[in-house]
Amino acid sequence: MQHKDWNIRLAQLAWRRHPGVRSDDELTVGERAADRLRNGMGSWAFVLGALVFLAGWMAGNRGAGFDPYPFILLNLILSCVAALQGAILLIAARRSDQISAELATHDYQTNRDAAEMIRAIQAMTAGIHRHLVDTGGDPGK
Repeated sequence: MQHKDWNIRLAQLAWRRHPGVRSDDELTVGERAADRLRNGMGSWAFVLGALVFLAGWMAGNRGAGFDPYPFILLNLILSCVAALQGAILLIAARRSDQISAELATHDYQTNRDAAEMIRAIQAMTAGIHRHLVDTGGDPGK
C-alpha cells in the first residue's frame, strides 16, 4: 500500500517538472497560494486536523468554557469557513484548470511538431523512392 501511495505522490509532483507547465519563479504569488491551498485543503491531514480541532474545542468548552454548549462561537467560525470555502475551492479548481490547459497546449504543440517531422520524413522517403525508381534500383547512379 505504501508503494502505491509513493507512486501517486510522484505523479502529483511530476507536473511541476513538466516543460509545458510554469513553475516556481514563473508563477505569480496568487498561483503559488492556490497551489498551496489545493495541496493543503485537499488532504487527509487537513481533514484529520479539522476533526481534532473540533473535538478539542468541544472537549475544552463542555463545562463552563468561553463558548459553552451549543458552541455559538464555533458555529460562527464554521459558518465563516463555509462561506469562504466555495471561493477557495474555485480558486484551486481554476489553478488546476490552468495547469491542464498548459499541459494541453504543450501536448498540442508537441503533436504539431511531430506531424511536421513525419511530413518531412515522408517527403525524404518519397524522394529516395523516386531516385531509386529513376535509377532502376541502383543506388550508385
